Amino acid sequence: MHPMYLPEVEAFPATGARSEMFDRLRAAGLPIPQIQHLFAFKPERTEFLALFTQQVMRGPSPLSPGQRELIAAFTSRRNDCPF
Repeated sequence: MHPMYLPEVEAFPATGARSEMFDRLRAAGLPIPQIQHLFAFKPERTEFLALFTQQVMRGPSPLSPGQRELIAAFTSRRNDCPF
């Protein structure tokens, strides 16, 4: 994955559960999604976005979570967005 435009955001140390998630991803040799670096950088400002996204993707819906993920992946690809 390409580095972020804001290296201080990507280098900012995560805390709590997000830090544990970062550790697991690194141990597995997987990249940390860049949006997660932003959430770790300003958690008090991004927690609502994370909760909203979780509800949109996993909350009640006529579409399954897999269908919603597929729509999100298709949209991201069309926008040349890596996530």
